[in-house]
Amino acid sequence: MSDHRVAPVTAHEPPYYAVVFTSVRTEDAEGYGETAERMEELVRVVPGFLGMDQARTPGGLSITVGYFRDLAAIEEWRSDLQHRAAQKRGRAQWYEAYTLHVAKVERSHTFERDPARE
Repeated sequence: MSDHRVAPVTAHEPPYYAVVFTSVRTEDAEGYGETAERMEELVRVVPGFLGMDQARTPGGLSITVGYFRDLAAIEEWRSDLQHRAAQKRGRAQWYEAYTLHVAKVERSHTFERDPARE
């Protein structure tokens, strides 16, 4: 899309939850892209999913932060059968290491530069 711009997920009214998935991948990327696209499609329809930020360093560290309204939404995503299958394949094939953190967001705000001021 030509009008797509890079921007972080906007702040939501707390409390809500952030699920932080930090990973280092193996050299084997077979099927990873397709699976990642499918997981993004699936998580976006989970009731209570608020958005996702992703970043990757030149050294290969990847960070994905998913935002969810409540723990029930996180549990729905965690227990999705296609997601569980992707997790299993990830441990077997795609990840050298990963860490998962679930945190309650108690404060949140957004800043955006006004393009008219530039």
